[in-house]
Amino acid sequence: MEGRHHHHQHHHLAPQLAGTAGPSATTSMEAAASGDSRFPQWSMQETKEFLMIRAELDRTFMETKRNKLLWEVISTKMREKGFNRSADQCKCKWKNLVTRYKGCETMEPDGMSRQQFPFYSDMQGIFTARLERALWSEAQGGAAAAGSSGLARKRALSSSDEDEESDEGDQRTTAMTPTSSNVRKKKKGKVANARSGGVGELREILGEFMKQQMQMEAQWREAFEAREAERRAREVEWIRNMEALESERLSMERRWRERQEQRMLREEARAEKRDALITCLLNKLRREESSSASHHHQLPPPP
Repeated sequence: MEGRHHHHQHHHLAPQLAGTAGPSATTSMEAAASGDSRFPQWSMQETKEFLMIRAELDRTFMETKRNKLLWEVISTKMREKGFNRSADQCKCKWKNLVTRYKGCETMEPDGMSRQQFPFYSDMQGIFTARLERALWSEAQGGAAAAGSSGLARKRALSSSDEDEESDEGDQRTTAMTPTSSNVRKKKKGKVANARSGGVGELREILGEFMKQQMQMEAQWREAFEAREAERRAREVEWIRNMEALESERLSMERRWRERQEQRMLREEARAEKRDALITCLLNKLRREESSSASHHHQLPPPP
């Protein structure tokens, strides 16, 4: 009983020691996990290549519950790049890197540990991409995928190591002890709570979104009605102005016609006067000619 209690305490203290220990302690833990104490330490270039491969497969790790084969794939890719690492060694290296990253995020916020941890930016890039995928899935999945997307978001935000839990699930047997059964029930309860919390959070987000949409639609309607009223007022004013212009045009045309008629009447009167004057002059000339002719006949012939 005491041995089991001591082993349980050691199991919980191991991640904290890994988070605060140096590279030598990390390497020794990897050696103990892989069962081989003679493999070489991980170099900077090797770790960089490993994190690049792990980042490429992170989406698959998040979507797959049993990921033992994925670690075999990573081991194969490492051998293709010239680094002979087994699946267990890669898995142990990832756990240690996650533990160091968590220590930098939680226990030492002053930034000193981040400077001492050379792979902090690479790990942060992996977890940031995981968070972005979770948020995108939550935004695009809709209400049907609310539980899974909410759970994925919480898992990504907490930077938890899902791979470790999935691998432990592969190694469980069908005959479970009461302690492991309780742990599994607690995990199921946490998953259920996470799902319900994700559904509630998504409903709250959707409600806020619908509220904003309704407010925007009301504002749009008010603006549209205001623009429509202004348009109708301008249209009425334009019609009134057109009617006034048309009335003025008819009045001007009427006055022009009256002036034309008056001008024609004056011209006709002048023409009549001119004709009368010409007739009078012609009659006068005719009378003068007739009188001169009669006077000429009355004169005696010269002697």
